[in-house]
Amino acid sequence: MPSEESLKKGVDILTTYFGRAPGDGGELDDFMKHTVGNLFGEVWTRPGLELRERSMITLAALIVLGRENELRIHLRGAHNIGIPLETVEEMLMHLAHYGGWPVAVSGMRIAREMYAELDKEKK
Repeated sequence: MPSEESLKKGVDILTTYFGRAPGDGGELDDFMKHTVGNLFGEVWTRPGLELRERSMITLAALIVLGRENELRIHLRGAHNIGIPLETVEEMLMHLAHYGGWPVAVSGMRIAREMYAELDKEKK
């Protein structure tokens, strides 16, 4: 299991990125502790890449792998930290040639839907 320090760092990243604490601040099960502490508390806080860069790398991987559910979650995070839809669309134009047109088309549709939904939530 991750250390308390890793868990705290992970909670901080998730709160910044997704706008809320994991599990809405309640008790986390072992799987979530592992995810929050190891992935977000250790990997996402390593030196060398900024949060914005990690977000964009994650979006690219999820798009190319066709992981639509996780893509929606990370698009919310990207939106929360100020990555505009135009940047995501440009990423998709680039990824279409490396990851395939079908996943880029799906990613574009999802990104536009999510950003429209998130913009409505802000109003």
